[in-house]
Amino acid sequence: MSNLIRFEPMREMITLREAMDRLFDEAFTRPFGLPSGVVMPALDLYQTDDEVVVQVALPGLKAEDVQISITGDLLTIKGEFKEKQEDKHKAYHVREQRYGAFERTVSLPTEIVADKAKAEFENGILTITLPKAEEVKPRTITVKAK
Repeated sequence: MSNLIRFEPMREMITLREAMDRLFDEAFTRPFGLPSGVVMPALDLYQTDDEVVVQVALPGLKAEDVQISITGDLLTIKGEFKEKQEDKHKAYHVREQRYGAFERTVSLPTEIVADKAKAEFENGILTITLPKAEEVKPRTITVKAK
């Protein structure tokens, strides 16, 4: 038994709103200047009362292949996904893994103490822990009754 699908030509046409949504999505969610095929490493940034934590997914890289720098309130992570030696006898049907150098810079949400920063690399996840500067840590004030 075959499934019949009704042909609806209007379904195939893109609406102006969908076109504008796609335009803004591609313009503002992807770093400027990058073609649509380039994928940057996924990054999570969050903060606690005492520190700012950045986690970056870098599968297949080694700790020595990653460089981290802090300049003012900018954190920069650089590295390179190296392509394995290609066998000329292989005929790829799908090839989605990205190779090449990357650089990811994020603005830090608060002042940090760069000298006390720590970075750990485990199971392809780079975790950078940046202690907050003392002057930006929340303080509790005790209220005295009279």
